[in-house]
Amino acid sequence: MDLAQPTPAADSLRRLLDRLDAHAWWLFPSPIILFCAFVAFFPLGYTLYLSFHQWVNTETQRFLGFGNYLDSVLRNAQFHRAAALTFYFTFVALGIQMVIGVAIAIVINRDFVGKGLVRTIYLFPMMATPVAVAMIWMMMYNPTSGVFNYLLEQVGLPPLQWLADSKTVIPSLILLDTWQWVPLIVLISLAGLAALPPEPYESALIDGASSWQILRYITLPLLRPTIMVAAIFRSIDLLKTFDIIYSTTGGGPGTSSETLNIYIYQTSFRDNLYGKGAAMVTIFLALVLGVSLLLARFRRAE
Repeated sequence: MDLAQPTPAADSLRRLLDRLDAHAWWLFPSPIILFCAFVAFFPLGYTLYLSFHQWVNTETQRFLGFGNYLDSVLRNAQFHRAAALTFYFTFVALGIQMVIGVAIAIVINRDFVGKGLVRTIYLFPMMATPVAVAMIWMMMYNPTSGVFNYLLEQVGLPPLQWLADSKTVIPSLILLDTWQWVPLIVLISLAGLAALPPEPYESALIDGASSWQILRYITLPLLRPTIMVAAIFRSIDLLKTFDIIYSTTGGGPGTSSETLNIYIYQTSFRDNLYGKGAAMVTIFLALVLGVSLLLARFRRAE
């Protein structure tokens, strides 16, 4: 008995299914990849589009070319001041947090009773919402009823204005950010310490090296790649810091805590200069990328 011959339609369907099966490795994930690419790159592309235009109304934008960029880079003293303040806040806070975080990690990496509990408790600050943390610290910084001025008075020191004084506002914000994010440095450093090989320590102990010599010549050099990774993460986060500054000072008093993030936000959404704000965001993105690449290159060189 002769078998029925396949129809042309069935043969075409079979060839189509065979092709789909051969390329299934990229056909099936392609929809979600395209969606993620759209979500990632459309805002960036639209920001670049806005940066070359002056926003007139919701339907009209006037093309300016590089006018917004030139105005920000060459003629905007407030942008320059905000950029300098951003880098000052970033690198001072980064230096303090790296020293404190690595030191705490080395201390609590030793064996002692309650070691796990101490590690867990110490990670709590970075789990809190930054705005909630900012509100709590605002109450502690209150010049009349805050706990910090109360403690200063108890030791005979004059009270400070903290967030209300242009001379102390940035150090106060650095202290706040350090309290919340030093645990991240501790966590990364502890992971690096756990991965260190035991052989150099055993050799050092046999040779009679002191604890300080072991720390200086073995632990810190071996931990340097991990420290650089933590520095890269924290430098990017510090450059982007917005929530705690906006929640506590809004850029004040005056413009003494107006970092680039605050200035760009106010330019865009308070003054409705969306094109100018988009140009400054693009410049700021280039600055963050440049700092990240510089630190990454330094890490590779190490």
